[in-house]
Amino acid sequence: MLSQRHVLHALTLFLFLGLGGCVSWFGDDEPEPQVHLVKVEVVQAKLMQQRFLLHFRVDNPNDSDLTVRGIEYRIHLGDMLLTEGEHEHWFTVGPKRSAYFKVPIRTNLWPKVRDLVKLLKNPKQPIPYRLEGELETGLFIAHYVHLARNGVIIPADLIPEQNR
Repeated sequence: MLSQRHVLHALTLFLFLGLGGCVSWFGDDEPEPQVHLVKVEVVQAKLMQQRFLLHFRVDNPNDSDLTVRGIEYRIHLGDMLLTEGEHEHWFTVGPKRSAYFKVPIRTNLWPKVRDLVKLLKNPKQPIPYRLEGELETGLFIAHYVHLARNGVIIPADLIPEQNR
């Protein structure tokens, strides 16, 4: 007859053996998913509050499904923090595929209007932007993918031409 002590030892052993396999799920041999900010859509622009939709693309370079749980983000325009936040949204990206998702944000750019005007003074001058954050992935155990993207935007490219 098995004693409680023997059962407890056996259970502990199986638990450690099982968790050891979980560590190998996130081996360094698989490439990390890539996250891109592909579009910023203006939903509403009032003096004291602006609403945007951030359009992200997640690329899964691996041969297995990728479960995305959410994203934590910070977006800088030049040296200015434009917005930051978190968005929990679960979805699955198939193997060797991409998926798109939208993150609604609200911000108040009024305190930063002087800095924005300086950046936009010459609409043909490129303005650097930076996306930082973490993508939370994993079905049972969370895995965090660090995000760091840099680029430039040219304000003149975003302004529609006026019909003459």
